Amino acid sequence: MRLYPELSSRRTRTIAADVAVLLAVLLFAWLGLKVHDAVMELTAVSDGVQSAGGVVQGALEEAGDRIGGAPVVGEQLGDALRDAGRGTGGEAVEAGRAGEEGIGDLADLLGWLTFLIPAGLLLSRALPPRLDQARKLTAADRVLRAPDDDERRVLLAQRAAFGLPYATLLRHTPDPLGDLAAGRLDALVAAVREDAGLR
Repeated sequence: MRLYPELSSRRTRTIAADVAVLLAVLLFAWLGLKVHDAVMELTAVSDGVQSAGGVVQGALEEAGDRIGGAPVVGEQLGDALRDAGRGTGGEAVEAGRAGEEGIGDLADLLGWLTFLIPAGLLLSRALPPRLDQARKLTAADRVLRAPDDDERRVLLAQRAAFGLPYATLLRHTPDPLGDLAAGRLDALVAAVREDAGLR
């Protein structure tokens, strides 16, 4: 399969276009990572909630342990304080963990969407014509690389004179039909090869 034209100007343009598409896809990947990282910075809030919940839980449990030794109601008050610590602080810690997981999921989703949507749109526009170009180059290469004899050269010259745009023909000869009639085929064969992107 032939991926690039042989003519240097066309090859340079094709390679430049391929590199531009590749760089754009890499840019979209980088942007996706940046969006992911920016959203993940929100985990500082959930870390703060977890830390505050842990402090509240620890303080209430410590108070419950200290009061638990008091006579008459100490054990009941101590249990109540420890339960309150698990209820308020423990729930805050769990809420912080759940928030952190949610933020991570959101960061992943937004990062992938930031990459996939523009990259998908770009590739859906860039790949079909590029694949079509490669198919045409491959087909032209197969046809034009066959052994050159006089009969094939006449057919190729006729193909040029009757099928190529006049601007392409005039780049090779000032009188394409006169050249064909007179048997001067080199310029016409060169025009067919140029049109196909081959030397």
